[in-house]
Amino acid sequence: MKYSFKNDYSEGAHPRILEAIVSTNLIQQDGYGEDLYCQEARELILKSMASTSADIHFVSGGTQANLIVISTILRPHESVIAVETGHINVHETGAIEATGHKVCVAPSADGKLTPDLIRSVVNGHPDEHMVKPKLAYISNATEIGTIYTKEDLLALRETCNELGLYLFMDGARLGSALCSRATNLQMSDLKDLVDVFYIGGTKNGALLGEAIVINNPALQADFRYMMKQRGALLAKGRLLGIQFRELFKDDLLFDLAKHANKMAFKISDRMAELGYNFLGTPQANLFFPILPNTMIEKLHEKYGFYANEIIDADHTAVRIVTSWATPEAVVNAFIQDIETLTL
Repeated sequence: MKYSFKNDYSEGAHPRILEAIVSTNLIQQDGYGEDLYCQEARELILKSMASTSADIHFVSGGTQANLIVISTILRPHESVIAVETGHINVHETGAIEATGHKVCVAPSADGKLTPDLIRSVVNGHPDEHMVKPKLAYISNATEIGTIYTKEDLLALRETCNELGLYLFMDGARLGSALCSRATNLQMSDLKDLVDVFYIGGTKNGALLGEAIVINNPALQADFRYMMKQRGALLAKGRLLGIQFRELFKDDLLFDLAKHANKMAFKISDRMAELGYNFLGTPQANLFFPILPNTMIEKLHEKYGFYANEIIDADHTAVRIVTSWATPEAVVNAFIQDIETLTL
C-alpha cells in the first residue's frame, strides 16, 4: 500500500483523544456545546491566548467555520477580500457566494494577502453600484504553505483599521503556522491582531473539529443563533470539546504541529541540498518541490501525492504534506528514494 503525502488528515486521531472519548463515554452531559468538556476546552484556549474576553465556539469543519463566520459578519451588500488561492475562493464549492456574499480576489504570488492588495480591492469598489468590501480573509498557514509573521499581521491590522475592515484568519493549519521556524507570531498575539480566527483540529490530530475564536466584542452577539441556523450547533458537542480539551491540556496541539513541520522540513531541506527548487520557500507542513516528471512517475509507485502545477514539458511542481502522525521511518525512506533517483 502506498504511503500518502496527499494531506494531513488521512489518519484518524491521536490515541489520547480516542482514549478521552472512550473514558467519558457514559458520563451524561448537557448538549449543544454547553457541556463540561467544551467549557474546560474554552478555558484552556483562553489561557493559551492570554485572553479573558474572547468568545469560543466549536464546529465540525473548516468550510463550515468560514461560511458561518463570514455570513454572520457581513451585511447583505458586503463582500470579503481574499487572494486567488484562498480556500474560500478555490475549494469550498462557492459556499460563501451561496450565502449571498461575493469573494473579491486579488492575485498573490506567495498566497499571502498584503496591505497593497487590500487597498487595490477597496479602491476598485468605490460606490453603491458595487459590493462593499468589509472583511479581509487570510489563511495561516496559506494554501501554498507560506506563513504570516507578527509584522505581517500588524501591517494588515493597521490597514484594516484604517479602511474600516474586519480581519479574519482561517486557521485550519494554525498549529503548523505558529510552530514554523519562519515565524515570530505567537498564540497570544492573535487576540489583538485579528477580529476572528479559528484553530484547526481536523488537520492536527483531532477526529474532526475547529474552534472559532471571536475576539471583537461587536461580533460576539447571537453567534450561536447563526450556528444553529447553519446546522453547526451539534447536539453531541461534547465530542468537539473533549478533543480540544486534550489538544490544549498540555500543548499537545503544538507538539503535534511541531512533528508535522519537522518531517516536512527534513524532506524539503534534503531536496534543497540535492539542488531541487520549490514553489515558494517551505515554511510549514506542506510544500511544493519542482521535480522531473520521470522521478514523479517512479515515486508514485510507492507514495501518494498530488501534482500541483506543470512547470515545463519535463518538470512539475508537486504537493507534499506531512501530518502529526507521519512516521520518521517513512520520511527517511522517501528521502532515500529521492536520493537514489537523483544520482
